[in-house]
Amino acid sequence: MIALLKGTVVYRSIDHAVVDVGGVGYRLQIPLSTFYALPDEGPVQFHVHTHVREDAIQLFGFLTADERDMFILLISVTGIGPKLAVNILSHIPANDLLRALADGDAKRLATLPGIGKKTAERLVLELREKIRKRALTIPLPSPASPQKGETADLDDILSALVNLGYKEAQARKALATIEIRAEAPMEEILKGALKVLVR
Repeated sequence: MIALLKGTVVYRSIDHAVVDVGGVGYRLQIPLSTFYALPDEGPVQFHVHTHVREDAIQLFGFLTADERDMFILLISVTGIGPKLAVNILSHIPANDLLRALADGDAKRLATLPGIGKKTAERLVLELREKIRKRALTIPLPSPASPQKGETADLDDILSALVNLGYKEAQARKALATIEIRAEAPMEEILKGALKVLVR
């Protein structure tokens, strides 16, 4: 089982990264929090969860061990698979998620894409006491600085938001409400749109 990878990121997108470790490329599925925090260059260390199914072996990468542990807690909940767990961590900072679960704030959780009222209540029911007993705290890395000279394509951002579970009309409306600088990189615009969508 792979638990840690240290190498150089040779490709990254909003939902996965490829890291070169000694000439071998590993494809890691990542949440947006990890995507934002990836450095522009140099070695990167990923805390990895290896998810084994009958038909596939999937690797999920996180920049902090605590965020990986939160992912593992999420997939322990009935009906929460890895894809939905990554989606949850992409739309709410892990420390805010901890707070919502510890406080039993199912209403806040139900606002996340892909999480309805019943799923939110199940998350609280199954994880509230686990979190309180473990007294989990998660320090998250700061978002990485945008690359200079990298211009965003609004069609790509719209597509990214739709892939994250938002309806196209919602995504377009969010993009229309934020101020977009001509030279703004994709990460900056995507983050601004997500802030509007999760209000």
